[in-house]
Amino acid sequence: MRTHYCGQLNSKLIGQEVTLCGWAHRRRDHGGVIFIDLRDREGLAQVVCDPDRAEMFGIAESVRNEFCLKITGKVRARPEGTTNANLASGEIEVLCHAIEVLNPSVTPPFQLDEENLSENVRLTHRVIDLRRPQMQNNLMLRYKTARAFRRFLDDNGFIDVETPMLTKSTPEGARDYLVPSRVHPGQFFALPQSPQLFKQLLMVAGFDRYYQITKCFRDEDLRADRQPEFTQVDIETSFMSEAEITALMEKLIRTVFKEAIDVDLPEFPRMTYAEAMRRFGSDKPDLRVTLELTEVTDAFKDVAFKVFAGVANSEGGRIAAMRIPGGATLTRGEIDAYTQFVGIYGAKGLAYIKVNDVTQLNETGLQSPIVKNLSEASLRTVIERTGATTLSARCASRSATRRATSPAPSGRRCGSSTSRCSNTTTKASAGSPATTPSPARRTSTWICSSAIRASAWPRPTTWR
Repeated sequence: MRTHYCGQLNSKLIGQEVTLCGWAHRRRDHGGVIFIDLRDREGLAQVVCDPDRAEMFGIAESVRNEFCLKITGKVRARPEGTTNANLASGEIEVLCHAIEVLNPSVTPPFQLDEENLSENVRLTHRVIDLRRPQMQNNLMLRYKTARAFRRFLDDNGFIDVETPMLTKSTPEGARDYLVPSRVHPGQFFALPQSPQLFKQLLMVAGFDRYYQITKCFRDEDLRADRQPEFTQVDIETSFMSEAEITALMEKLIRTVFKEAIDVDLPEFPRMTYAEAMRRFGSDKPDLRVTLELTEVTDAFKDVAFKVFAGVANSEGGRIAAMRIPGGATLTRGEIDAYTQFVGIYGAKGLAYIKVNDVTQLNETGLQSPIVKNLSEASLRTVIERTGATTLSARCASRSATRRATSPAPSGRRCGSSTSRCSNTTTKASAGSPATTPSPARRTSTWICSSAIRASAWPRPTTWR
């Protein structure tokens, strides 16, 4: 029925007759010559309808947006100065010989290039919504991504095994969706939260490299990264070391990004658990957040301020500083708002040091209620190690019992951190989800700031 897709036409086809099928994206009447932009999944093609063919031209005059058309014509080069570099077919146009309306259309409820659409309108007219370029691109990207995953895993010896959807309930992290059995009244099947049960059977059975792009179902409240039904790439393997698995998965991700969106990812950085906790306070740091912790424990061992000194002199205690560039511009009201926010998660309070003049390490150059309790030597050490400058530093403190692992800093304006406080997760600012609670218990006292932030918590040890 068609010989080519609209988006696949190019200058190599000049002089050839083609048949196209698609939707009228736009119709323009230029005083006797009608232009129709024909659209299909691959793109657009410009069709020129001359009045020389009266029957064809009469049909073209009746065409409106979203009419489904079949067009036969000859490919020719566009006149000089009318090419469109934004289109794959921008160098050519199709001189229409015959046009057939496969299906007329009523006036669409919205234009396909309209951006400010409510979700209700989009879902009510889902078929029109799926014609929009953004939705078409999303589905094509999903297809390309799945194809890249399959190709890579197939090439590396993985076997695609489809596992059952109607199964028994397994103890996982959410409630199951249940399907009542007609054959066995009063009994139910459970939809799988993951293929965990089946892939472990496959490992024991000798299928040592398995994968599946599968649907999973979890009856839980909606979150930013979770919905009741989702698709995951499920991979399981045996007889591979940790280093081999890490290298293979890195190669997989880099290959998928290259094939799906033509992005060359650099080699993935690697760091030990201890380094991640020392630098970021999290075992899964977001490296887009450039804020890092600076070790200043030794600088507070002899200060009169017991909130710091007690932690600095305790076994396993740690005080770390975080410099927030531009943080000193926060107003007192904004700092108080942060204080109220972290209190929701169990933090005891926030304090701050604003560096107004880095050359004066006293209450003249530093603005904070805690400066008078700290020695000039300790303040100088913090300033030097963090690299704080005038109107750019921030300080916070926290005390904690030893043997606990550190939580994750992230966040918005002043960074954030999470801590385990009597089995309650606490945060210093918003913008990131809470991390998995540490198994060790700890008590915490927070003092945060607007420019240098120093945090006191224990050094990470082994999990109990």
